[in-house]
Amino acid sequence: MKQALIIVDMQEIFFNYPQNYLFDNEQLVSNINKLIKQAHEKSIQVIFIQHTSPNKQDELFEGKNDWKLHKNLLISSTDKIIKKSKWDSFYQTELLDYLRNNGIEQLIFAGAQTEFCLDTTIRVAFSLGYQKNLLFKGTHSTLNGVVLNARDIISHHESIWNNRFLTVTDGQPTL
Repeated sequence: MKQALIIVDMQEIFFNYPQNYLFDNEQLVSNINKLIKQAHEKSIQVIFIQHTSPNKQDELFEGKNDWKLHKNLLISSTDKIIKKSKWDSFYQTELLDYLRNNGIEQLIFAGAQTEFCLDTTIRVAFSLGYQKNLLFKGTHSTLNGVVLNARDIISHHESIWNNRFLTVTDGQPTL
C-alpha cells in the first residue's frame, strides 16, 4: 500500500513565543523528524501542509517569519509543500489531486493543532476514502485550552480517532 506522511502546520508561530509553544514541543519535533527520516529512507512521500493567511496583517501571511515551516524539521527538496487557508487541508488545495495522481492509499498524520487543523484534516481524509490511516502517539500537539489542558485534548482526540478515523499507534514512531 503506497503511503504518504502528512505533516500539518508545523510552523514557526508555535516555536517563537512562549504563549504559543506546543505541548512537549521539543519531543514533538524529535518524533516527527524520526518519521520524516524513515519516510525519506523508504521513499515515502512527505507532504508539509502550511497554513497561509490571505490577510497581510496576519502573522501567518506568506513570507512572514511565523509562517515559515519550523527550522528544525528535516525538510528535503523532494518533499511537497501545500499551502492551505482553512482548517481543512483538502479545502481549495491540491492535496486530494496530488494524492490520487500519485496513487497514495494510506496517510500517516502528524502536526498541529490536534483539535483544529489536524482533526479536521483527519476526518475529511476519512470521508474522502482514506480509511486505513495511521497516527503515532507523540507526533501531534496543541496548546492548553480554556476547558482542557493540552495533554487532555491530545488524549481525548486520540480516543475519538482510534479505530474510527485512523489507527493510533503507541511506542516509537516506526514506518
